[in-house]
Amino acid sequence: MITGPRRRIGRFEVTVLLAMSMALGALGIDLMLPAFDAMRADLGLAADSNAIAATITMYFFGLALGTFIYGPLADRYGRRRALFISYAIYGVGGAASALAPSLEVLLAVRFLWGVGAAGSRVVTLAVIRDAYDGEEMSRAMSHVFAVFVLVPIVAPTLGASIVAVSSWRWVFGFCVLYAVGIALWTMRLPETLHVEYRLEARLARLVEAGRVVLSNRVAVGYGLAMTALYSVFIGYLGSSEIIFGEVFGQDANFPYIFGGLAAVMGLAMLVNARIVRSVGTRRLAHRVLIGYLLAAAGFATYAWSTGGRPPLGLFLLALGTMFVCHALLIPNLNSIAMEPMARVAGTASSIMGAAQLGLGALLGSFIDRAFDGTILPLALGFAAYGLIAFALILWAEGGRLRLKTR
Repeated sequence: MITGPRRRIGRFEVTVLLAMSMALGALGIDLMLPAFDAMRADLGLAADSNAIAATITMYFFGLALGTFIYGPLADRYGRRRALFISYAIYGVGGAASALAPSLEVLLAVRFLWGVGAAGSRVVTLAVIRDAYDGEEMSRAMSHVFAVFVLVPIVAPTLGASIVAVSSWRWVFGFCVLYAVGIALWTMRLPETLHVEYRLEARLARLVEAGRVVLSNRVAVGYGLAMTALYSVFIGYLGSSEIIFGEVFGQDANFPYIFGGLAAVMGLAMLVNARIVRSVGTRRLAHRVLIGYLLAAAGFATYAWSTGGRPPLGLFLLALGTMFVCHALLIPNLNSIAMEPMARVAGTASSIMGAAQLGLGALLGSFIDRAFDGTILPLALGFAAYGLIAFALILWAEGGRLRLKTR
């Protein structure tokens, strides 16, 4: 139960609210994926152009910039106020995107939209850190991420339905309406920032908070490891529509395939919430990381041996395996990175989020821009970025992973 002046809100409602708020960011991507063909036609692009993927990259760059803004705001003025500012910017960016007359304008306002979307993610992580510690924080993050994953399950189908009966611009209009609804619901959320942790709005204090984050080896190592994993996932988001369409001829089934893979991630996150307390956050994360490397190496080798065009069923099996690993790593790596950051949770969430989203968008764009009519760039991305994440975590832990049973 989270309480505040005149407010009592149960843990279940908090979990769903935080997840649905954080889902604003995913909704701005997943809902539009089935609209790519209509957007290409309306914006004067070739039918096989992957230039439209830049709308995702620019959105992630906006997310990265926004994370620098909301953490200090949340640490100084409170979590609720930072959330409402982000909702307002999100709504303006979404509405401007719906009215954009050209790809160039759309890219610019998608960046603004991403700035608005950043707030819900940053503040959600800060609220969880305010309320929980240790394995309980991992469990809470797992539950939030599991509900959050419902969005990519239903969003592509919803987006395809909207495009089938109206303009692709109404896809963005729906996002604006969703943001308004979440803003009204958030009025029930009490302030969770402890008074003694409230930072003064002085540059020196912000610099000091940043120093606390960047001087912590665990926070830096695990935060950058998350960046590597986000990179390949962003690359998948940018190239998934064209991969399933051109490589496998599954244009019509894309929303269902995309949603099915997201459902696999959601179920894996629920499993994580059940087992993390008995196994331990670090031990579980380290074991899954080893499995991730083995699976990624197998995926890349098989993709290479088939010329980047494996049977659809085996490709889906490989993706599903990788996404299960992602689902078991995301909440646990986030929790480990945030654990030492109680006094500067908002700023820590900002710095880590900026690295994950900004650098992740840049590195992820290498994957979607490398699309060559096969799945090979994506498969190699899983292996390469997974190896980078492993090296960073090994560095953060001083060269030793925790794999043995207690």
